[in-house]
Amino acid sequence: MGNLLLLLPTLLFSCTKEIATPVPGDTGIVYTMPEESAPHEGTWLQWPHEYQYGKTFRNRLDATWIAMTKELRQGEKVHIIAYDQTEQERITALLEQENVPLSNIDFSIYPTDDVWVRDNGPIYVKDKHGQLFIEDWGFNGWGRKAAYDNCNAIPAKIAADRHIQKINLNSVMVNEGGSVEIDGKGVLMACKSSVLNENRNPGMTQQQAEEIFTKYLGIRKVIWLEGKAGLEITDMHIDGFARFANASTIITMNNDDLDYWQVPQDDINTLYAATNSQSLNYKFVKVPLTQNEVVTTYGKNLGKASYINYYIANNSVLVPNYNDPNDAVAMNIIQQLYPGKKVVGIDCRNLFANGGMVHCVTQQQPR
Repeated sequence: MGNLLLLLPTLLFSCTKEIATPVPGDTGIVYTMPEESAPHEGTWLQWPHEYQYGKTFRNRLDATWIAMTKELRQGEKVHIIAYDQTEQERITALLEQENVPLSNIDFSIYPTDDVWVRDNGPIYVKDKHGQLFIEDWGFNGWGRKAAYDNCNAIPAKIAADRHIQKINLNSVMVNEGGSVEIDGKGVLMACKSSVLNENRNPGMTQQQAEEIFTKYLGIRKVIWLEGKAGLEITDMHIDGFARFANASTIITMNNDDLDYWQVPQDDINTLYAATNSQSLNYKFVKVPLTQNEVVTTYGKNLGKASYINYYIANNSVLVPNYNDPNDAVAMNIIQQLYPGKKVVGIDCRNLFANGGMVHCVTQQQPR
């Protein structure tokens, strides 16, 4: 995700056009990425700070990070990345002020450019023996549209400090976590516009990308979505309008809401026809956009917003909320998908103004 300064009014995520490429057996698979609902050791957060976009930016976002931390720590560790020691002390004071216990919370002090740990943070994978690794993919600020040097260094720093073996993929592929969705059964959805873009991976072919995804993420089939470069900073990440809710289910929106999200009708049809690694149709669960246009706490109108960008934690599911009548509708639908977890609303009004929601600012570390 990117910053508001680089965002167009309609905001985020529309991409589709399925080109499915099955991979025979497990040929070429070396590492496999556990899907998001697999048990977590913890969740990584990059806390907002003042050093890139100022104190007003930071102050408008603190409450969202406090709410996420308060909920997440009840079911797993929360690994907070603070810009410096001063920021760690400020964050600690904020949590104490809101009566959030510091147990199950730890801090790492690393400079960051922004908050979007989903895109720049570590991608955890396992080998065939179950050993955990950190994959350090390239990150270049969504095609050099924003500062990225600090954030690109985060996976390597975590790997070194946590003594987890690192797989250096910086020279192999630029790949943001929000640009790929996996179903946990060998299928990946991605937008060409944010992967095979000259501002990310110049000259890379579809076949080359597929081989990389197979080797490093354990993928047997790729559903390619065409996407649309240039509408917003990510060049069309998928995790704002279509996700794998589980191995057999895609959660998305209805036709009219996808149209509002600027997804072309042909692409909507293609998305609804997507099939899994066994060529069986996915089930579809459709969640409405907000009923009203979202307004930030400081009065900025953002248009309607999506609930698809939620995060699956160990004990809970963190769902974007916008002070809208459809908050309850969306949470009820999502609760039915995860009956063993508690659905919790996280106020994302101000975060949405900066280009993303809950999923964009969280990154799971598997057990």
